[in-house]
Amino acid sequence: MMCITLVAGSLAGLLGCPAVTSLNSSPTHQVWRALLALAVVFVLLTTTGWTAIRHQRGPEQAREAALAAWRDGRIGTRELPDPTAPPTELAAFFGSLTPRQRDRLAAEHPLVVGNLDGAPVTLRYRANRFSLRAALDAERARVDDGRLSPDGHREAVRRTHRLASLMREGRQILAFDPSGKGRVAEVFGDLDRARHVSVVVPGVDTTLLTFQRTARKYSAPVGMAESLYAAERAAAPRTRTAVIAWADYTAPAGVGMDAAIGRLAETGAARLVSLTSALPGDSRVALFCHSYGSVVCGVAARRLPARVADVAVAGSPGMRAESAAGLGTGARVWAMRDADDWIAEVPYLDVGGLGHGADPVAPEFGARVLSATGAAGHAGYFEPGTESLRNFAGIGVGSYRSLSCAGGQEACRSGISGASSL
Repeated sequence: MMCITLVAGSLAGLLGCPAVTSLNSSPTHQVWRALLALAVVFVLLTTTGWTAIRHQRGPEQAREAALAAWRDGRIGTRELPDPTAPPTELAAFFGSLTPRQRDRLAAEHPLVVGNLDGAPVTLRYRANRFSLRAALDAERARVDDGRLSPDGHREAVRRTHRLASLMREGRQILAFDPSGKGRVAEVFGDLDRARHVSVVVPGVDTTLLTFQRTARKYSAPVGMAESLYAAERAAAPRTRTAVIAWADYTAPAGVGMDAAIGRLAETGAARLVSLTSALPGDSRVALFCHSYGSVVCGVAARRLPARVADVAVAGSPGMRAESAAGLGTGARVWAMRDADDWIAEVPYLDVGGLGHGADPVAPEFGARVLSATGAAGHAGYFEPGTESLRNFAGIGVGSYRSLSCAGGQEACRSGISGASSL
């Protein structure tokens, strides 16, 4: 393959191309950066083409059949509500039912009820156990199907193991859809009683199979959320907290075209807004958005409910905005990036929809920039013992005075009224 030598830094290394490590600061600097972005596109197209988009397309039959049955269903003489209705409308519907009626809907329509923002949390947990059992039975049948290719058989075995793990006693699965590469969300803590709720929004290559990892545990959504939950409890033992590992959107597959544009972020943002609008009670909410997840959070920002008090991004390729003010949110915007994170080499541009805009840790962006000491690269922000995790935990419980700003400064904590040291 012929490489384009304008591809920068670690991204060039990922694509197997030589890198230009710096560009001069002449008036033509922005022109060269635009050419750099176009060069990245050329390399992506010639190496991965549009495979990232194609690979996202998977079977939707189970979901479509479940929705069709729901639309034809009744509870007594009443029609069932539109599953795309606002969470407040869905919450009112479930609030009007008896416990027996709610349980019946969960058993008869688990794939719908388990994914309805507005349905009671514990009912969703129960419904998703039904859906997981059905998916596990189907996957076990696939494992025994001699017509599968070797690759298909290996994937079926891996999915079987993942589904069995999700069904273990005590796991609280807030969302589950086996269609395509699979979507899932899990809660740590008591979501109904929490005063502070944190939502972890992961980035590329997040699927059912990568939702949890044994090796590199804290680079996967479950490990991230478990680590943050433990750190929040250590930071504020008397504060009721809950953390959601939220992989309930279709993430890009690898560093391909889907990762360079905002198409998947748009659909993910709509789902994130729905989730945060439907959380029970009046808890304060913080979003912790990693890598492409920060693109999702950036697109969602303008539509987030007022209860979302903080949006923190780590290893961000941009938030599809030129400044924190441009996000249009009343939430505090925080950003961090480890010194060894390769994402710094990605061009922070938006050229015809390609790229995700300005660098959130740049001073001119206007975010509150936090220290990420100890994070060690792009995937280490939730590692126990790191300053990045301690800062995330401080935000999650509202202990803003405990935060460590980048460069040892205090600017990131300024102007926060009512900040407490818990």
